[in-house]
Amino acid sequence: MAGELWVGILVGIIGGMLGLIMNHFLPMFLKLGDNVPKGSFGWPILGETLGFLKPHPSNTIGAFLQDHCSRYGNVFKSHLFFSPTVVSCDQELNYFILQNEGKLFQCSYPKPIHGILGNVSMLVAVGDTHKRLRNVAISLVSITKSKPEFLNDIERIAVQILNSWKDKQQVMFCEEARKFSFNVIIKQVLGLTSEEPETGKILEDFLAFMRGLVSIPLYIPGTPYARAVQARSRISSRVKAIIEERRSRNGRSCGVRNDFLEILLSVDTLSEDEKVSFVLDSLLGGYETTSLLMAMVVHLLGQSPTASEQLKLEHEQIRSSKERDEFLNWEDYKKMGFTQNVINEALRYGNIVKFVHRKALKDVKFRDHLIPSGWKVLPVFTAVHLDSSVHADALQFHPWRWEAQDQTCKKFTPFGGGSRCCPGSELAKIEIAFFLHHLLQNFRWTAEDVDQPMAYPYVEFGKGLLINLDHCSI
Repeated sequence: MAGELWVGILVGIIGGMLGLIMNHFLPMFLKLGDNVPKGSFGWPILGETLGFLKPHPSNTIGAFLQDHCSRYGNVFKSHLFFSPTVVSCDQELNYFILQNEGKLFQCSYPKPIHGILGNVSMLVAVGDTHKRLRNVAISLVSITKSKPEFLNDIERIAVQILNSWKDKQQVMFCEEARKFSFNVIIKQVLGLTSEEPETGKILEDFLAFMRGLVSIPLYIPGTPYARAVQARSRISSRVKAIIEERRSRNGRSCGVRNDFLEILLSVDTLSEDEKVSFVLDSLLGGYETTSLLMAMVVHLLGQSPTASEQLKLEHEQIRSSKERDEFLNWEDYKKMGFTQNVINEALRYGNIVKFVHRKALKDVKFRDHLIPSGWKVLPVFTAVHLDSSVHADALQFHPWRWEAQDQTCKKFTPFGGGSRCCPGSELAKIEIAFFLHHLLQNFRWTAEDVDQPMAYPYVEFGKGLLINLDHCSI
């Protein structure tokens, strides 16, 4: 029996390797025509993936794209993530890809990602499943974003975090930003506070879940990938238990909470598994992206005293119209014009999201290019955001550009676009704006060390963004 098992494993490995080899070499021998973009497939199996993933500062496109664009143009072919791929650094083609989601192109992340996120995750789902999940997300955001309860929770948590700094001369800002964003999202989604034991258990599993997303996809006991899959299962079980407890309490007329889950329970267009997956997606989107963007804003403001001072004046003006301990509201948020400019510029210049994965559903012709059916397509947002022919002085952090530039134009796609544009982007901006409101009035800061945000391709501050604090008197 053991011998048969090992033979089966060996056959599976050989079959998988043959599949990868065929996937690499077959496109070379097919007559695809002269209109397939020029480029190189690189090494067998790995292709050019290692070069593409080589770390580089997030405010650059990196050596790989620089070299390939100079050799082949802004649209070129490659072999990435075990698939023949067309890489687009072209503004018009990127926009075309995003606007034709579900028609000519389809979301297509590597299969190991599905193993962690689950097949009904909004991040990987396609077709009607994605449409139903997205409609629920848009509805939840619309209902939530201006509610006083939600806004007050953000502000309470921001003040709580900043109050913990009062006796500190230094803080590791990335850690503090993650703490803030997790406490906000866990309260917003599940109604849990940081003091509740369940919150700590979910956070522990959630961190293992996050580490698995950027690990080698080997399901071997003890590996980060295997631990991530197991952590997701435990989080799912906890969420299901919370759902059952909530339903039981509602049945006893014990009151209604103001969180995503309460609204989600009344949605009859989603299955139980889709609701659980929706909660996980909300935690993921509200945790990592928001905290990273917060760190990027603080990092860039620390290098731009002029922008920092103008931002502080904007928030002092808003605070002067309110009582000392009065909460901010939706009208206050809409007055934060320069704050929006700073956040948008941090998104453009810092490039939180470098690219997305798509697959051509049929042969697609765009201008002089042919994208063969079944090939992966990578629209690279960074290349457009840092293109000086698209954005004046593109390699400079300059928030004032957004005073005259449209924030919803095709040359600015920090949260994707089309039907897969991030539905929670406004919530992230609100959280950051409210945190900055209190940060700017209580502290000045400088970086302890030069800590460049690096793209791996996910963006990260390698040293955690250690900052020195100077306490201000209000």
